[in-house]
Amino acid sequence: MPPSAAPRPAKRSEPRERLLATASGLFYAEGIGSVGVNRIVSQSGVTLATFYRHFPGKEDLVVAYLRGVHDVVEQRASVLREEHRGADLVRAIGEEVASETGRPGFRGCAFINAASEFEDADSPVRRVVAEHRRWYYKLVRRAFDEAGHGYPGNAARHFLMLRDGAMTAGYLDGPVIARRTFGRGIDGLLRSIGLEPAVPHEDVED
Repeated sequence: MPPSAAPRPAKRSEPRERLLATASGLFYAEGIGSVGVNRIVSQSGVTLATFYRHFPGKEDLVVAYLRGVHDVVEQRASVLREEHRGADLVRAIGEEVASETGRPGFRGCAFINAASEFEDADSPVRRVVAEHRRWYYKLVRRAFDEAGHGYPGNAARHFLMLRDGAMTAGYLDGPVIARRTFGRGIDGLLRSIGLEPAVPHEDVED
């Protein structure tokens, strides 16, 4: 299962939370396109009118689902930042990713899965995915910067690509292989601190 969606306080209501919780579980387990509004309404125990009172359409529900997942990831990252800095934070973020691949019902990254179903890069869903990835990049970049990496932007981009691969491999190949390979990749990035690249290059900023 994905991290439990945490509805944002601005529109909290018991029916809305039931709709969002039901949709979050179904979207992650079965895919967004295969789950219809009527099924979500039925399993949530609300009326169709109640659904549309809270969500103008299915895409709005998908956006709320992804924002809820982001909120949970951000909360976990805040805890890690309180406990770790620099290289230790990089490792802690990596361990969080590795542990996620072993959770029951794991089906990969909720954001990558959603992006694969929405081709339009300017759609509200893809914008939420892009916002999450920018936030994640900045989190990791800051950790590498604190660790003293000469090219923290590039290191963060490498980390994100490793993380994307680990999330996919964790679903396709199982968590053991994903964890080991991802862990070795992070070790390599940390060992590169203080080393000059063989081919000079500019650091990535955004």
